[in-house]
Amino acid sequence: MPKYIAKRVLMALVTAFLVATLTFFVMNMVPGGPFLAEKAVTPQAQAAMEAKYGLDKPLHVQYLTYMSGLLHGDFGLSLKKRGRTVAQIISTKFPVSARLGGIALLVAVFFGVPFGSVAAFNRGKAVDNVLVVFSTAGIAVPSFLSSTLLMFIFTTKLNLLPSLGLKNPQSYIMPVIALSLYPASYIARLMRSSMLDVMGQDYMRTARAKGVSNFMSIFKHAMRNAILPVITYLGPLLASLMTGSFIIEKIFNIPGLGSEFVGAITSRDYPMIMGTTIFLAVFIIAMNVIVDITYAIVDPRIKLR
Repeated sequence: MPKYIAKRVLMALVTAFLVATLTFFVMNMVPGGPFLAEKAVTPQAQAAMEAKYGLDKPLHVQYLTYMSGLLHGDFGLSLKKRGRTVAQIISTKFPVSARLGGIALLVAVFFGVPFGSVAAFNRGKAVDNVLVVFSTAGIAVPSFLSSTLLMFIFTTKLNLLPSLGLKNPQSYIMPVIALSLYPASYIARLMRSSMLDVMGQDYMRTARAKGVSNFMSIFKHAMRNAILPVITYLGPLLASLMTGSFIIEKIFNIPGLGSEFVGAITSRDYPMIMGTTIFLAVFIIAMNVIVDITYAIVDPRIKLR
């Protein structure tokens, strides 16, 4: 196990380095600059601002300077929010997205796993057909459409829920539903197909032949193996939900990391783009490493070769 963990961590570090390098050079290949949109900026003022932030240096020098600072935990200064570092902005915005995403993840797992299991146990019956239809619709409907529909019903028509911000517990209801609809539906379908596959395995028939109760055969044997694909999906899902959904945060005017990332792209705030991209990538990589380790614990047959 220690050797397995060490290899996975080493691969994660290499992946994070490649992501940071590719993001830096691809971002600088895009025509334009962060100060071109400034009003009434003379060439002299633009040159002075570029010199202040080191953008006048050759690209390879900028890269080495940025990577050196990154190794010390320095994401640089925001070009648009003067006087604030990227790390400070991420530290204030991430908790908002993490809280919303964490609740959405719990809701997705709470409904997805049981619904998928129930559909598998009732294969071909009315319950199965209804759950399959709803889960398919949840996957097919885009988040901006479900968000708009929720706002139209519960805010415009019924006037029951607030539509902007996260000022009280009621304001979480619509963003959480919109954010968890797709993953809950996907988990349900994933759990259904995985459970059907496991229930047809030889060891399940052997367990039933030995007189193991239906409850024990399902929760001791079937569930443990059927949950593996769901665990794989939960890693990147957790990272994407907790770092903010761009569309959901924009629609509901939530001051999270997702909306901050969109604003950084439109304003060409290079350090902010780099910081949020690397933060998201490292989060996803870390979740994948945790999932791989969890996989090895749940199923000892899994080895890294």
